[in-house]
Amino acid sequence: MCHFAKRMNIQEAAPPPGTFIADYAQREGYHADCFECQCNADIPLADYITAFYTQPLFRAERAVLRLVARAASSDADVADLAHGTGARLAVWDVQARTADELLMVQTGGRTLSWLQSEPGILRFGSVVVPVVGRGGSLTLGPVFQSLMGAHKLYSRALLAGAARRLKRSQ
Repeated sequence: MCHFAKRMNIQEAAPPPGTFIADYAQREGYHADCFECQCNADIPLADYITAFYTQPLFRAERAVLRLVARAASSDADVADLAHGTGARLAVWDVQARTADELLMVQTGGRTLSWLQSEPGILRFGSVVVPVVGRGGSLTLGPVFQSLMGAHKLYSRALLAGAARRLKRSQ
């Protein structure tokens, strides 16, 4: 049984060494973030994936992606992804997976999404790949830069939503 605190305390942290996104955090010009939530139990990665991608907030994102990007996904697709029998969800393809981590890359390769379920901790992170800007320097670009604050709020909300869903299912 997972015992979460009454109030979800989502913290921003450095990507843990040795994880799929740790290397990206060290690369020049890249943005890599990591948000974590403490719990008092081990949550299998499959359960975390299911909770994350079927929560109401992410269902709304899936609906937008179905309309805007013509990238439909279903709860059956989430189940396949969770159990390792699927390698795609909406606009993301599995890039790497272990027993406790999942890294997915968005079509086009500019963003990556990462989940980790480690004993007592759930983590969610993102990577934004830079492009070469004017003058030849690496940049995330004005769109990504302007949306960074909203991205961090949304990331916290997604992790909290998955944690709440797991808490209710216990």
